[in-house]
Amino acid sequence: MIKFNKYKSSKSLPPVSTASLPDIVFILLFFFMTVTVMKNQNLLVENTLPTATETEKLDKKDRVIEIYVGKPTAEAKTNLGDEPRIQMDNKFITVDEVGDYALQALSSMPEHLKSVATVSIKADVGVKMGIIEDLKSELRMVNLLKINYTTYEGEVLSDLK
Repeated sequence: MIKFNKYKSSKSLPPVSTASLPDIVFILLFFFMTVTVMKNQNLLVENTLPTATETEKLDKKDRVIEIYVGKPTAEAKTNLGDEPRIQMDNKFITVDEVGDYALQALSSMPEHLKSVATVSIKADVGVKMGIIEDLKSELRMVNLLKINYTTYEGEVLSDLK
C-alpha cells in the first residue's frame, strides 16, 4: 500500500497563476484609451480664466471655434515680449487676421453645424477689454455673432466695498 502524507513537509503557498494577467492589462489599456481626452492645441499664451457665478456649459464641442487671448508663455516671451497675443490653431495672429482664421475654421465644419457655430473667447484675467472689443468687432464683420466667454464657475471677488 501507498501511504499519503496529509501535510507537505514544506509549508509554502501554491504559485499564483498569471494566465489572466495579459487580459487584465489589455482591459485597463482599453479603458484608459477610451476615457482619455487628447488636447488638439498647444497653449502658447498664459490663460488664467476669470471666475463667474452665472455660467452655462457648452455641451457640444464640435461647433465651437476657440480663440485664446493672453500674454505669451515664458518660452515665447523672449521673442514676442509681454504684450497680450491672440492664438488660434497653434499660431499667433493679429486682430486683423481673426476674421479670416475664424472663417477657415467655420468652413472646416460640417454644413449642418455652420449655422449654430459659437466662438469661444478664452481670455486671460489680465487682458484689457480693448483687445476683446477689437476681437468682437472683427467677428461681427464676418457675421460670427454667437460669442461665448469661457470662465471658471466660482465666487466672483469684488474690490468694491
